[in-house]
Amino acid sequence: MDMNTIEAVFPTTDPSQWRDGDAWLAGGTVLFSYGSTVLKRLLDLGQAGWPAITVTDQGIELAATCTVAELYALPASAEIANHEWPALALIRPCCDSFVASFKIWNMSTVGGNLCTSLPAGPMISLCAGLDAMASIQSPDGSSRSLPVSDFVTGDMQNVLAPGELLRSIHLPAEALSARVAFRRLSLSNLGRSGVLLIGRLDADGGLVITVTASTKRPVQLRFPAGQVPDAGMLADAVGDSIPWPLYHDDIHGLPAWRRDMTFKLAEEIRAELLGESMVVSGDFWPPHATSPQPSTQPANNNPQKEAPHGN
Repeated sequence: MDMNTIEAVFPTTDPSQWRDGDAWLAGGTVLFSYGSTVLKRLLDLGQAGWPAITVTDQGIELAATCTVAELYALPASAEIANHEWPALALIRPCCDSFVASFKIWNMSTVGGNLCTSLPAGPMISLCAGLDAMASIQSPDGSSRSLPVSDFVTGDMQNVLAPGELLRSIHLPAEALSARVAFRRLSLSNLGRSGVLLIGRLDADGGLVITVTASTKRPVQLRFPAGQVPDAGMLADAVGDSIPWPLYHDDIHGLPAWRRDMTFKLAEEIRAELLGESMVVSGDFWPPHATSPQPSTQPANNNPQKEAPHGN
């Protein structure tokens, strides 16, 4: 979409350069699709030169400008060959949850998805589910970090003040080392996520379930080792943690459906991670085949399939 109010495209990564009427430009897939009648300048991060992905023993650092295509390629790359990180299995299902073409994958950025702050943003789901930390730079030269689970505060709302720049996202090794489970539901094949839950069973035996897409912001349920719930306790925890007004309401799913499916998928995740008999619902997770780019059509369209014990 043309934005005929733009007077300049200014390459910079310096938040002190920001002024009223500016917008940060990374991939631009949302900025140009939504358009604007008030913006005057685009602060272009395209020449930033930030390494898209940096892997260390402490975890994975994603530049805000890392594209979905670059992230999708990571699990098969030599960079992570020496790391035993089971949670890397979440990356491709979350990328597939964009249900977007290769053109979007090669332009859309991890940081842009976080900053757009849609409930169905799959990079929000991935990063919140892995206890990622967001690094933010401010126009006054200061910087701060906070959990991605706290970064998004509502539907298209986040903690960024005017001029602040999301610089990077850190995925910690502790979370990457956990066993994980993924559930996603949409009202249609290749539709926007209506419910997306990620579960982690950490090395210390603690259980973390992160609810996204069904809620206006991420919600995390944490159960320390020794206090991992049974099905009834988990249902009570979901009910207590997510008040009715927090469920999202749009064309992609009514709040009542999102709520019911959140309870259902949370229990499936609990059962899977604890090795109990369970059922897999939704797309992009075994026993459903994860689809390669650019198609996100599951190989098996059967919405439910019994999984082997402990799969």
